[in-house]
Amino acid sequence: MSAAAGVPSRAEVLTMFRSFLRVARKFTDYNIREYTKRKAVDAFRQNRNLSDPSAISAAFSDGKAQLEVAKRQAVIYSLYAPKLKSVMEVQNPIKHRN
Repeated sequence: MSAAAGVPSRAEVLTMFRSFLRVARKFTDYNIREYTKRKAVDAFRQNRNLSDPSAISAAFSDGKAQLEVAKRQAVIYSLYAPKLKSVMEVQNPIKHRN
Protein backbone atom coordinates (compact mmCIF):
# COMPACT_ATOMS: atom_id res chain seq x y z
CA MET A 1 0.00 0.00 0.00
CA SER A 2 1.01 3.59 -0.40
CA ALA A 3 3.12 4.65 2.53
CA ALA A 4 2.00 8.30 2.57
CA ALA A 5 -1.75 7.99 2.92
CA GLY A 6 -2.23 4.29 3.67
CA VAL A 7 -4.66 4.13 0.77
CA PRO A 8 -4.01 1.58 -1.98
CA SER A 9 -3.18 2.93 -5.41
CA ARG A 10 -5.31 2.26 -8.47
CA ALA A 11 -2.62 -0.13 -9.73
CA GLU A 12 -2.74 -2.12 -6.48
CA VAL A 13 -6.52 -2.40 -6.68
CA LEU A 14 -6.38 -3.53 -10.32
CA THR A 15 -3.68 -6.05 -9.45
CA MET A 16 -5.91 -7.48 -6.74
CA PHE A 17 -8.85 -7.68 -9.16
CA ARG A 18 -6.74 -9.54 -11.72
CA SER A 19 -5.53 -11.87 -8.97
CA PHE A 20 -9.13 -12.71 -8.09
CA LEU A 21 -9.86 -13.56 -11.71
CA ARG A 22 -6.71 -15.71 -11.95
CA VAL A 23 -7.63 -17.59 -8.79
CA ALA A 24 -11.16 -18.10 -10.08
CA ARG A 25 -9.77 -19.80 -13.20
CA LYS A 26 -8.00 -22.34 -10.99
CA PHE A 27 -11.27 -23.83 -9.73
CA THR A 28 -12.05 -27.02 -11.61
CA ASP A 29 -15.77 -26.88 -10.86
CA TYR A 30 -17.65 -24.64 -13.29
CA ASN A 31 -20.19 -23.41 -10.73
CA ILE A 32 -17.59 -22.40 -8.16
CA ARG A 33 -15.38 -20.83 -10.83
CA GLU A 34 -18.22 -18.66 -12.14
CA TYR A 35 -19.42 -17.84 -8.61
CA THR A 36 -15.94 -16.64 -7.63
CA LYS A 37 -15.69 -14.46 -10.75
CA ARG A 38 -19.16 -13.00 -10.18
CA LYS A 39 -18.51 -12.26 -6.50
CA ALA A 40 -15.21 -10.54 -7.32
CA VAL A 41 -16.78 -8.35 -10.00
CA ASP A 42 -19.74 -7.50 -7.76
CA ALA A 43 -17.52 -6.59 -4.80
CA PHE A 44 -15.27 -4.35 -6.87
CA ARG A 45 -18.27 -2.64 -8.47
CA GLN A 46 -19.85 -2.11 -5.07
CA ASN A 47 -16.70 -0.46 -3.73
CA ARG A 48 -15.92 1.54 -6.87
CA ASN A 49 -17.32 4.81 -5.54
CA LEU A 50 -15.74 4.76 -2.09
CA SER A 51 -14.14 8.09 -1.28
CA ASP A 52 -13.32 7.89 2.44
CA PRO A 53 -9.65 6.83 2.80
CA SER A 54 -10.38 4.65 5.84
CA ALA A 55 -13.23 2.88 4.01
CA ILE A 56 -10.99 2.31 0.99
CA SER A 57 -8.23 0.87 3.19
CA ALA A 58 -10.71 -1.34 5.01
CA ALA A 59 -12.20 -2.63 1.75
CA PHE A 60 -8.72 -3.29 0.37
CA SER A 61 -7.59 -5.22 3.45
CA ASP A 62 -10.84 -7.21 3.41
CA GLY A 63 -10.22 -7.95 -0.26
CA LYS A 64 -6.71 -9.21 0.50
CA ALA A 65 -8.12 -11.52 3.16
CA GLN A 66 -10.79 -12.80 0.77
CA LEU A 67 -8.16 -13.37 -1.92
CA GLU A 68 -6.13 -15.52 0.46
CA VAL A 69 -9.24 -17.55 1.31
CA ALA A 70 -9.99 -18.03 -2.40
CA LYS A 71 -6.40 -19.19 -3.03
CA ARG A 72 -6.63 -21.77 -0.25
CA GLN A 73 -10.03 -22.94 -1.47
CA ALA A 74 -8.72 -23.37 -5.02
CA VAL A 75 -6.01 -25.67 -3.70
CA ILE A 76 -8.49 -27.69 -1.65
CA TYR A 77 -10.92 -28.01 -4.56
CA SER A 78 -8.10 -29.12 -6.87
CA LEU A 79 -7.35 -32.01 -4.51
CA TYR A 80 -10.93 -33.25 -4.74
CA ALA A 81 -11.73 -32.36 -8.34
CA PRO A 82 -14.64 -34.26 -9.85
CA LYS A 83 -13.83 -36.73 -12.61
CA LEU A 84 -16.67 -35.51 -14.85
CA LYS A 85 -17.10 -32.08 -16.34
CA SER A 86 -20.13 -29.95 -15.73
CA VAL A 87 -22.89 -29.91 -18.33
CA MET A 88 -21.96 -26.28 -18.96
CA GLU A 89 -18.43 -27.29 -19.99
CA VAL A 90 -19.29 -30.20 -22.28
CA GLN A 91 -19.48 -29.21 -25.92
CA ASN A 92 -22.53 -30.28 -27.82
CA PRO A 93 -21.51 -32.85 -30.45
CA ILE A 94 -24.64 -32.20 -32.51
CA LYS A 95 -24.16 -29.48 -35.10
CA HIS A 96 -27.04 -27.07 -35.38
CA ARG A 97 -28.40 -26.50 -38.87
CA ASN A 98 -29.09 -22.97 -40.01
